[in-house]
Amino acid sequence: MLGKIIGGVLGAKAGRNTRGGSESGGALLGVASVALARRFGIPGMIAAAAGSYALKKYKEKRSFNQRGPLR
Repeated sequence: MLGKIIGGVLGAKAGRNTRGGSESGGALLGVASVALARRFGIPGMIAAAAGSYALKKYKEKRSFNQRGPLR
């Protein structure tokens, strides 16, 4: 319970400082991230981070090939 409250407060502060975000949206993301972190555990969090990074690199490479090099 305390972890969800802390996650909500930190998420609200992050949402306030994010362009296009709101405090309530940030609070919801903070609470959800605490719940997911608890369910995934350390190996799951590392795997999710690695997968996200790989997807980001794939999309960057794909968009670079479609647009061509910057001039």
